[in-house]
Amino acid sequence: MGAFTPMSALLFVLTGAGLVYYFRTEKQRLEEEREKEKQLKSYGRPHVGGPFSLTTHDGKPFTENDLLGKWSLVYFGFTNCPDICPAELDKITAVLEKIQKEHGDIFLPVFISVDPARDTPSRIAQYLEDFHPSFVGLVGSYPDTKSVCKAYRVYFSTPPNADPKGDYLVDHSIFIYLMDPSGKFVDAFGQIVTPEDMQARIDEAIGEWQKETGKKV
Repeated sequence: MGAFTPMSALLFVLTGAGLVYYFRTEKQRLEEEREKEKQLKSYGRPHVGGPFSLTTHDGKPFTENDLLGKWSLVYFGFTNCPDICPAELDKITAVLEKIQKEHGDIFLPVFISVDPARDTPSRIAQYLEDFHPSFVGLVGSYPDTKSVCKAYRVYFSTPPNADPKGDYLVDHSIFIYLMDPSGKFVDAFGQIVTPEDMQARIDEAIGEWQKETGKKV
C-alpha cells in the first residue's frame, strides 16, 4: 500500500467535497420538484395542456386533438439525456405494461422533445425503440417547442440558436403528465414518484372517470 502523500490527501478532500456538493444539490432539486408537484395539485386542476402542432417520429402531423379518446402520459425530454429521461421513460413503460393487463389498450404514451435542434423524427424513432412500443415521439420547430412547453408549464433551457452538432445538455422540468380522454390534465408525477405509486394514482383516476362517464375512455 502506497504512502498517503499530501497530493493524495488533497485529492481525497476534493473528492469528498465534490460528493457533498452533489448530494446537497440533488437534495435541493428533489425538494423543489416535490414542492412544484404539490403546487400543481393544491388548487384543483390547474390549466395544463392546450393547442399545439408537432410532428411524430414517423413524420406525421400531430396536434392536441390526437390525444383525445385515450388516456395519455406526456413526458418532455431529449434523446441525448444521459440518465434521467431514460429512467422516466422506463418508469412509464413499466407502469403501462401493468395497466394494459388490467384495463386494456386505453393509454397513449407521448415523448415531446425539448431539443429540436438535434432531435430529428428519425433520431427520436430510434431512441424510442428501447421503450414501450406504443410511444409516440413528437418534435417541432423552436417556436412550436416553446409553445407546447408553455402550455404544459414545462421549463427548458435549449437556446433558439443551438448548434445541431453541439455537445450540450438541456435542463428541463421532470414531470410525467396524466391527461384524461377528453384532453384535460389529471395528475403530474415527479421523478421521486415510484412506479407503484404512479400506477395506484392512475388506477384511482380511471376509477373516478368511470364513475363520472360510465366508461374507461
